[in-house]
Amino acid sequence: MGRKWNNIKDKKAAKDQSTSRVNAKFGREIYVAARRGEPDPESNQALKMVLERAKTYNVPKHIVDRAIDKAKGGSDENFDEFRYEGFGPGGSMVIVDALSNNVNRTVSEVRAAFGKNGGNMGVAGSVSYMFDSTAVFATEGKGEEEILEMLMEEDIEVRDVFEEEGSVIVYAEPEDFHTVQEAFKKNGITEFQVAELSMLPQTEVSLSEEDQAQFEKMIDVLDDLEDVQQVYHNVDLGDE
Repeated sequence: MGRKWNNIKDKKAAKDQSTSRVNAKFGREIYVAARRGEPDPESNQALKMVLERAKTYNVPKHIVDRAIDKAKGGSDENFDEFRYEGFGPGGSMVIVDALSNNVNRTVSEVRAAFGKNGGNMGVAGSVSYMFDSTAVFATEGKGEEEILEMLMEEDIEVRDVFEEEGSVIVYAEPEDFHTVQEAFKKNGITEFQVAELSMLPQTEVSLSEEDQAQFEKMIDVLDDLEDVQQVYHNVDLGDE
């Protein structure tokens, strides 16, 4: 389980170093969530979840407010959700989630990112069956046993709880995201390093040095695409 957490942690660290790109992606995601429901997180669970994620990435308040105000203002800009699946170097598997107002542009850019970096796009379902949608939380300040006892007292079943490098990581069913989050908050835990839904691989693969270099380039290209919100994969990137 630890390696999967390392990949989430490494991905988050990389995003933290590219603030403007992260803010732009969150701005779009917040706008879409606010526009599809009420622009109030207390009555819009999807918006509430996005805002919680944005908080862990230190997205500035003015970015959040601007996106919500845009939704309130009746903007007619429409975005649709798309998921692309494919294969990278060395038999690696990749899932790409996108928000786009131009599907032809998005699919062309994603296909090129795969094709030019030793990969190829697959059909829907060709990769996702090897991943599990999972609610992931990471927090500091309390130990593994304390967190586990807290969840048991709240009568919440989770997939896994483990401690690594001073953080306690909790994997739960995706539909229990808000239940777990509220249990944390009820017990005084309001700050999270990670609080999001992720796609965790059932198994991970290690790549040769050459394949890994090409794979990382492919992931960087995908992450840089304006329409791409999330990229998930099954590669063990080690302790980089």
